[in-house]
Amino acid sequence: MTPQGSRPPSAVSGEVWIDSHCHLWEGGAVQVAEAHRDGVEWVVDIGTDVERSIAAIERAATLDGVAATVGLHPHDADQGPVALDALEHLLAAPDAAAAPVAVGECGLDYYYEHSDRVAQREAFAAQIAMAHRYDLALVIHSRDAWEDTFDVLDAEGVPERTVFHCFTGGSDEARAALDRGATLSFSGIVSFRNAAEIRDAAALAPADRYLVETDAPYLAPEPNRGKQNRPSWVRLVGAAVAAARGSAVTQVATETTANARRVFRLGDPAGA
Repeated sequence: MTPQGSRPPSAVSGEVWIDSHCHLWEGGAVQVAEAHRDGVEWVVDIGTDVERSIAAIERAATLDGVAATVGLHPHDADQGPVALDALEHLLAAPDAAAAPVAVGECGLDYYYEHSDRVAQREAFAAQIAMAHRYDLALVIHSRDAWEDTFDVLDAEGVPERTVFHCFTGGSDEARAALDRGATLSFSGIVSFRNAAEIRDAAALAPADRYLVETDAPYLAPEPNRGKQNRPSWVRLVGAAVAAARGSAVTQVATETTANARRVFRLGDPAGA
């Protein structure tokens, strides 16, 4: 259950939210049911390797309001062609009940460098090609790698529906992403005291080019920082984005929900 006092009032206020990026666990049913009670219409369950991508597809097939992606995270890029071929199979022969809505998360992470940089760039380029090939959204992870991220994107061509997940750049990086037609997705980090540059980026994003996400179970927003995150707290992320933009929370809910529906081509959940 959500800790007492921290439940977002979205279900009461009538706001509708979409958590555009999370990682469900333990089957996901409890987190999804809680999110629906709190006004979250959809959660996008993100694949980060072959096993997790398959699990996301299985959850999307059995849980209303869950959409799946398939991807190879830069931490796991050393898995190389074998993993990429398996992801291609998932895209080429999708489960009709839960076809993936995006490729990713994929990209570059030069902060941890769990995988070789060359392998990261190769895996990223391959997944950009998949997004083009299957006309899917692309979900990007970029940490301490802005220049190379943009270079690979420019070389491969930016898919029409590209998302920079958990955006942690400032205004310059935001403009570079937006100039390439991408959408910025903001996580609970936007609520942290030391995240002024991210709030600046949230303020400059056009109304049709930003999303909100939890990245659950990571990065819980204030006032729940340090706790295990959950999709039902996406409204708290939205409230922080609203403060940065000088907008009403209801406006952020409306805009980000419309944007997520368009980017991921989401209709009404089966149980709606």
